[in-house]
Amino acid sequence: MQTLTSIQRFLNAAHCMEWKFLKFCYFAISLLFLSCGNTGETKEKAKTAAPAPKETPIAETSSKKTLLCFGDSITAGYGLDDNNDAFPAVLQTKIDSLGLDYVVVNSGLSGETTAGGRSRIEWVLNQDIDIFLLELGANDGLRGVPLTETRVNLQTIIDVVRAKNPATIIVLAGMELPPNMGKEYTTEFRSIFSDLAKKNDLAFIPFILKDVGGIAQLNQSDGIHPTVEGHKILATTVWEILETVMKP
Repeated sequence: MQTLTSIQRFLNAAHCMEWKFLKFCYFAISLLFLSCGNTGETKEKAKTAAPAPKETPIAETSSKKTLLCFGDSITAGYGLDDNNDAFPAVLQTKIDSLGLDYVVVNSGLSGETTAGGRSRIEWVLNQDIDIFLLELGANDGLRGVPLTETRVNLQTIIDVVRAKNPATIIVLAGMELPPNMGKEYTTEFRSIFSDLAKKNDLAFIPFILKDVGGIAQLNQSDGIHPTVEGHKILATTVWEILETVMKP
């Protein structure tokens, strides 16, 4: 009886060991299968992975020179239906027709005074400028700003432009006032521009509104701002001086 019991225990133990061994084999085979499957999946992913992105090409810097028109409502083209009719845009068309490598930037601001221009000049000079056309002062005169203040503001703008880049060519546009402002005031006002041009050795446009100012059919209903035709004449006046300093 005891012998049978011992035999029975031995068989049970053997059966148990056999079961554990089978479980182990099953586990090992499963693990191997999973491992192979992951490897295949990894290889497949490697095949289908997107190729490494190419380096982004650096944009080519424009070789064009810059002509910046810094002024008030006359430069801005106040009252025109399309700013492309303002004299800076007319100049661009002229420049393009001659095959010159310049881009014209209109930095005109309606209502701008010389004090306003002085306050924003640093920001405007954040770009490279080859020719700087300065057209400011009319609003000072119409508002009766002290002439000493207008003179100082214009000189400061000139100084800041030259400090930024001594090679920048500055063209100063002169302005005149209607006679109702008084002879003494209008005469001294006119002389500010010629004096500054001489003092700083600038290219000079004596009167930017030549052949336009005071001519009703070439000005809008306010009698101050040029019409489309007026801007064409204005552009011709500017070009007479501009072409003498513009490098090909």
